[in-house]
Amino acid sequence: MNEVLVVFCTFPEATLARQIGTALVEKQLAACVNLIPAVESVYRWQGRIESSTEVLAIFKTSTAAFSAFERALAQAHPYDVPEIIALKPTAIAEPYQAWLLSQVTREA
Repeated sequence: MNEVLVVFCTFPEATLARQIGTALVEKQLAACVNLIPAVESVYRWQGRIESSTEVLAIFKTSTAAFSAFERALAQAHPYDVPEIIALKPTAIAEPYQAWLLSQVTREA
């Protein structure tokens, strides 16, 4: 069964997030992406506590397309370890779900 996924990913800056997000939508690996500028991230990296301002991208894709989506996103992303977190919504408006799934390529 093909289901909707919501995927979170952070980027170092808006231009890159927009470019990669647009490419994934053009390839029909995501139906859309929302870009939220200026989120502050605090994390441990290589034994040190880091803090940076990032752009949060919220992608909408499908379970059928996720493998290809994840590969394309990881390949294009500048981070060594990009944040790629996929969640299945517990409820979604049926018309939105139908539109979303119609916009994403079904991968085998």
